[in-house]
Amino acid sequence: MVADPIQNHQVTQDFLANSSGGPTVLRILLGTQLRRLRQEKGISRHDAGYAIRASHAKISRMELGQVSFKHRDVDDLLKLYGVDDREQREALLGLISSANAQGWWHQYGDVLPHWFGVYVGLEEAASMIRTYEVQFVPGLLQSEDYARAVIRLSRTATSDEDVDSRVHMRMHRQRRLTIENDAENTAPRLWAVIDEAVLHRPYGNARVMRGQIEHLIEMSRRPNVTIQIATFAMGGHPAAGGPFSILRFPTPQLPDVVYLEQLNSALYFDKFDDTSGYAQTMDHLATQAPRPSDTQGILERFLELHRD
Repeated sequence: MVADPIQNHQVTQDFLANSSGGPTVLRILLGTQLRRLRQEKGISRHDAGYAIRASHAKISRMELGQVSFKHRDVDDLLKLYGVDDREQREALLGLISSANAQGWWHQYGDVLPHWFGVYVGLEEAASMIRTYEVQFVPGLLQSEDYARAVIRLSRTATSDEDVDSRVHMRMHRQRRLTIENDAENTAPRLWAVIDEAVLHRPYGNARVMRGQIEHLIEMSRRPNVTIQIATFAMGGHPAAGGPFSILRFPTPQLPDVVYLEQLNSALYFDKFDDTSGYAQTMDHLATQAPRPSDTQGILERFLELHRD
């Protein structure tokens, strides 16, 4: 199939108009655009890799936004894909420096696992985050003392300096939830379903747990934050397999991403067949759990449980 150059140009303009959200999202968007152009020409990843003196695996990583982009590589690929329109080429090539930029979280590279850096970049760009947690209070809702107690249990935090750095990064991640909305900044929507077991499991002493529960009550009052407690009275439910997060973005070209964290790695899903199942599971959880209006009362009862 021969691609229509006029249509290609319009797709590029639409792509650029919605290209926002930081370097992680820009890399994914630029990679998505390169994949679309390659597929329209019927060119294999192997042949595309040969054209830039690389392997098909590198083309795959570029198209998934997992690596930085070299100007020469993108230029050669655009030539191979028949992108001759000067304005279209310059627009795509002009994104490279922004897509390769480092986000604020890179300053924590000494304590930040590489697989989690991808998640932080996506979280930073998300307009809505839905999360279910069974072991801990979700990181975006942790108090500083609770976060410190949780991080101290990690095998990767080998010194007090590492713990301090990771706590600071976690607090930095939370800032977007409390920013004042204006023309340039919009606080994301967070919807968290927390298993009741989290509230029974102590991290730190009773004072730390009380402070954490009080923090949850305070955060639940924010207009962009919804918290539900999946109580034991619910019995079994479809999310029994474990915790997960779903991230949605304001950029139409970027699909929802499901994030599953493991002990030493993470999984990311963005295909609709995968993400839709998790979205349905989250919907079921939110329907079966006590209403958000009941959350404060539930949490207040747990304050009594964690008295000194």
